[in-house]
Amino acid sequence: MEQGQGTPPATERDIGFAERAVAAAGAAVISAVLVNPLDVAKTRLQAQAAGVIYNPVQPIMQHWWNQWLGPSSPECFQYRGTMDVFSKVTRQEGIFRLWRGTGANLALAVPMVGIYMPCYDLLRNRIEEYSDRNCPKLRPYAPLISGSIARSLACIACSPIELARTRMLAFKASNVGGKPPGMWTTLIGVLSSRQNIRSPENVRGYHLLWTGLGAQLARDAPYSAICWTVLEPIRRHVIQLFGDQSNAAVILGANFSAGFIAGVISAGATCPLDVAKTRRQIERDPERVLSMNTRRILLEVWSQCHRCHGIPGWCKAESYHASYEHKYLARRSYR
Repeated sequence: MEQGQGTPPATERDIGFAERAVAAAGAAVISAVLVNPLDVAKTRLQAQAAGVIYNPVQPIMQHWWNQWLGPSSPECFQYRGTMDVFSKVTRQEGIFRLWRGTGANLALAVPMVGIYMPCYDLLRNRIEEYSDRNCPKLRPYAPLISGSIARSLACIACSPIELARTRMLAFKASNVGGKPPGMWTTLIGVLSSRQNIRSPENVRGYHLLWTGLGAQLARDAPYSAICWTVLEPIRRHVIQLFGDQSNAAVILGANFSAGFIAGVISAGATCPLDVAKTRRQIERDPERVLSMNTRRILLEVWSQCHRCHGIPGWCKAESYHASYEHKYLARRSYR
């Protein structure tokens, strides 16, 4: 029996969950290291827009600095774009700070992609097989449904690591030249903030580890639905153009090009939700954290951007978000 149009080859459908998870996790390690500076830039810019106070130098150092070199302009510690973040972080904190949070990024990327990609492939294949037998009209929606479910499962499982990673990227070390807190120290700090809540008995400590999960799901579920709905038709069309001449290089190119286009579109569409997620997770006041929700944050962001930047300010850091999220889509080449 001939395969239906666009049906994955038999060899692809026979790949097990374990093989998919290992391959995807391996790709996650490489891409996490490569794109970490972009993630630093994205998070720093979003944190700056949220009014996060940085402490670039201690008061005694600032006094010495002003005495010998003159007072510094406030713009010295204001980021104006991606390259400006790279330049100032390298000059003020050291080049290795661009890879701040890489450990948490790796700890997040491996389980995130190890759950996300295999679950997506397995769900999509099952839905397509079911639709071919029972409801052909359902087939075009297979990427949308499977992408949303797979991404949601991965987000729920990895939310505490995502929280730690976001805080590590957003905040500078309080001591100049000192070692910033790591992932576990950051998570312990999140749990200890429960003591500062007026009625801590009403809040279970571990719930704080999932701070911002609602905003993250609101971002990632539609992001995944959009990107896979765009990616799969483009990928299949490119492969079909080469027909029997398709090889590993063609499949790699199809995965990469389709992932890039889908990543740009979906990241642009969900960027406001990404800003909301970052603002929720970097908030240090536990009382405010409990009162925040995605709708309220989006209204605050919209009001701020409308006053200060107009419509372009709404999608601040969209290009950095697109570059960062594209790494997940480029991992289609693991197959």
